[in-house]
Amino acid sequence: MSTFTALADSMQASSGVKDSSSPQRGLGLNGHAVIFSVATFLGLATAAECHSITYLPSLLYGAVLWLWWACIASAMWKVSQRLPFASSLSGKAVSIHLLAGGVLGVVHLLLLGSLGFTDRGWQAHGSAPAIWTSLLNINRFGMEVLLYGFLFGMIATIRFQIRAQQDALKSMELQEQLSASQLRALQMQLEPHFLFNTLNAITTLVEFGRQKEAVSMLSHLNAMLRSTLQRTTPQKVPLAQELEMMENYLAIEQVRFADRLRIEIKVEPGALNGLVPCFLLQPIVENAIRHGIANCDREGLVEASAKREGSTLHLRVRDSGSGRSSTPKNGHGIGLKNTRDRLAHFYRDGYSMKAQPMESGGFEVVIAIPYECC
Repeated sequence: MSTFTALADSMQASSGVKDSSSPQRGLGLNGHAVIFSVATFLGLATAAECHSITYLPSLLYGAVLWLWWACIASAMWKVSQRLPFASSLSGKAVSIHLLAGGVLGVVHLLLLGSLGFTDRGWQAHGSAPAIWTSLLNINRFGMEVLLYGFLFGMIATIRFQIRAQQDALKSMELQEQLSASQLRALQMQLEPHFLFNTLNAITTLVEFGRQKEAVSMLSHLNAMLRSTLQRTTPQKVPLAQELEMMENYLAIEQVRFADRLRIEIKVEPGALNGLVPCFLLQPIVENAIRHGIANCDREGLVEASAKREGSTLHLRVRDSGSGRSSTPKNGHGIGLKNTRDRLAHFYRDGYSMKAQPMESGGFEVVIAIPYECC
């Protein structure tokens, strides 16, 4: 049994997890070489047990006994590679294999029986038909069918495992492509939204003759766009790099709001090397300014902080609110929803995010993600 297990492993390795319709001559040759090597070893062992490996009739018997099954196994493997139906366990396939196993069993026993003619004194053992059919009995025929069934079951199992691996790989590739597309779509929803707002602000500054502020805003916008375009695909970046993006954004907003906006950033040094999804903080800060500061009739405060606690990175963004009596809503626009979706993409269930109004007024977003060092 261990011999056939090793044979199964070899055949599985020889096929790999590629599409069965693709040519695999090099790997396939190794698998078939193992089959015939095992059959040769068993043939020699059988010849030695019968008489001697130097005795021609014994050597022929061992060769015909086991190389026959090597050829059957190799042929079954090739057929199952070209016709997946041949290795299925459907009723039709099993019926065909039962018939084939019976016919091949009879042919194999007749071929083994014909080896009796290699003995010079075969006439003394009976007539030619009797010698030729000497192995045709129910026990030997049953063994032939069982061996054929064992090969069929082994190849069907290996083929099933290979197809399962192929399906799993294809499913994984499709899932990765879908996730990447979804993630890119989320990011593209955020970046144009911010870009249009900034361009509108620059247009307003120019209309009011505030060219110096407009030039300053364009400079920071240029830095943000350059950083964004350098990222070919959505990915994680060091917190220090994300803070640089956020500071460029805040510099733009400070030009717009002047003395009405106060910013406080508190970041522990140990958190700067932690990886975060790119473009994570800017949409949250933008929401804080749009919904908490834009309609504020007094100085507004936006506070951002980051710290590391063991294996967790904590991020917090607060705003002081508009100062109105109405109760803030639990979330602002697409920004926070996309942030949740992107966090779920990167961390699945390994993150937490709370977005809620504070009792003292204003709004707070708190995020906890696994700390990953760049």
